[in-house]
Amino acid sequence: MKALDGARMVEGLREHAAGLAGSAAREDPSTRVPTCPDWTLRDLVEHVGGAHRWTTQLIRTGGTEVVKALSRTAPDDPGGWGGWLRDGAEQLIGAFEAAPDGTVEHPLLGTWPTARWLRRMTHETSVHHADAAFTAGRPFALDADLAADAITESLELLSSASAADHKPELAELRGRGETLRLCPVEHSLHDWLIIREGHGAVFEHGAAVAEVEADVTVRGSVRDLLLLLARRLDPDDAEVAVAGDRSLLDHWLAHTAI
Repeated sequence: MKALDGARMVEGLREHAAGLAGSAAREDPSTRVPTCPDWTLRDLVEHVGGAHRWTTQLIRTGGTEVVKALSRTAPDDPGGWGGWLRDGAEQLIGAFEAAPDGTVEHPLLGTWPTARWLRRMTHETSVHHADAAFTAGRPFALDADLAADAITESLELLSSASAADHKPELAELRGRGETLRLCPVEHSLHDWLIIREGHGAVFEHGAAVAEVEADVTVRGSVRDLLLLLARRLDPDDAEVAVAGDRSLLDHWLAHTAI
């Protein structure tokens, strides 16, 4: 699958910022989010809007300090959340479009192109749109190309050389060659193969992966595979089929919160 370009990420960010707002703004702000049980809907909205504004500043300045908490400045009235979320997304889009070939220095993540930060926020927003939709009992749709790229990005982050340095629990993903294969039912998409090696997890993605017999295989729509990996759906609740050693899947899910 070809990497998504900036224009597609901009489109996805706008769509899911609006979708999140549409789901969240109609509910009681104090409603707990089942998929993020420590958060209320207000917390969810403020997290996403704050992340957009923080990333905007990142791109505009080209660097940042480590931030442990984002500012929480959403309007008190949920009726204002939609405009606030869309405004934050547009600020981020504007910063990216002003410096599409720029870079950002981060003390933990290193040097990232601005496009990679746009990608990160697009996928962050789509998953949190799912949180809001599930809380409100509303449908959640995600285009296959965005869902597939979100899976690839997640695996890139988890398999990066520095991942365990700032998330020590990821060291538990080291193994002896155990394999987990993700198989989207969409014919236009390729499978992912996760391999737990002695130094950490690595992955492969492409047509050849379909020929590999993995220790555990998970098959389903790419949307459900993403939501499963993001721990928004339980394997028993998602419309996925698990074949092989289920304990390897459960172990992966238990140690991959990022």
